[in-house]
Amino acid sequence: MFVAYVFNFVDRQIISIVLEPIKADLGVSDSAMGFLTGPAFAAFYATLGIPIARLADVWLRRSIIAIGLALWSGMTCVSGMVNSFAQMAFARVGVGVGEAALSPPAHSLLADYFPVSQRATALSVYAMGIHIGILFGVFAGGWLEEFWGWRRAFVVVGLPGLLLALLVRFTVREPVRGAQDAHPVIGDAPPVMDVVRFLASKRSFRHLSLGIGLTAFSGYAFANWAPTFLRRVHEMGGAELGTKYGLVLGVGGAIGSLLAGLMADRLGRRDVRWWMWIPAIACLGPMPFILTFFLHPDANRALAIAFPGLIIAAMYQGPVFSTVQTLAPVRMRAVAAGVLLFVTNIIGLGLGPLSVGWLNDYVFEAHGALAIRYSMVSVVAVMSVWSTVHFVLAARALPGDLAAADG
Repeated sequence: MFVAYVFNFVDRQIISIVLEPIKADLGVSDSAMGFLTGPAFAAFYATLGIPIARLADVWLRRSIIAIGLALWSGMTCVSGMVNSFAQMAFARVGVGVGEAALSPPAHSLLADYFPVSQRATALSVYAMGIHIGILFGVFAGGWLEEFWGWRRAFVVVGLPGLLLALLVRFTVREPVRGAQDAHPVIGDAPPVMDVVRFLASKRSFRHLSLGIGLTAFSGYAFANWAPTFLRRVHEMGGAELGTKYGLVLGVGGAIGSLLAGLMADRLGRRDVRWWMWIPAIACLGPMPFILTFFLHPDANRALAIAFPGLIIAAMYQGPVFSTVQTLAPVRMRAVAAGVLLFVTNIIGLGLGPLSVGWLNDYVFEAHGALAIRYSMVSVVAVMSVWSTVHFVLAARALPGDLAAADG
């Protein structure tokens, strides 16, 4: 599942490293590129995640993942063959449709592999795929774009996923549902709206879903536009950018993701509120480091300063994913993950990258190449504080909601 998630983010994030050459080649604006990396992808990725998750609660989860992997890898290859903005948007929609088939069934599988006491760590290892995928995506994308052009970069990173789809289908074991739970699994999977109503009744879920959505807002804005910031403001080339930015973001994120799971499992044994306090720290803690990254005049020092901030910023996915899998009954788990990811991606992926493109074009346009600096600072500052509030409120409600779920 970790390797599949790596490929998921390689294929999703490679576009961020080649955003500038694609924009120049297709002759479009920052707002259009923000639409391409945000709403065009998120609308289908988020909405299709729920029906696919419902299917995962009743059918073979490994097969759903394998089919999705083959689809998104194939459409990544197609992205390198387009001749217009409309064709590129269609290809990215296809990537989004395929990638919607990974996380909900993967969360459900991992909840059946690992008990509650190890679940945050397991899902944090899975979430490391985000950061390793970004590392490989921007590293490979940067070098491939510089020497072969952005079109071949898409084809080269897309092809291996087709082989991985076969590996997933024929090697991943489908565990018994509820294998790690004390209570037997009774009855069929409930309708999607029953799951939505169940989750909406939990105050902790309402706040944690808004918290992760707002965190993803600034996270996707950063991941999609920071490479363009380094190109425009610090005049980095593709290969240099892919190496330095890829290592800082990928390694820092992987360390933070793993630390979050270990800490959540350890501290959560004493007080389950740590499952939400750790994501709250991950929202507010990185802000001084990330703001300095955008304001510092030297690119290499800015990246070094950003590194500890990126470690802290990655410490939210595993604990949040694990909390939702523990709150939800066995037969609801894939759909519960789908609902969480729907909120996360409609808010974060749908609006985050688009907001920066819009701010560049319509609010800070007078600053020219520096417009992206002020756009990113504005997004990070507002979303960091707002998301922290929701995670703190989720922590207050979590003990009572878990007790009700146990009952």
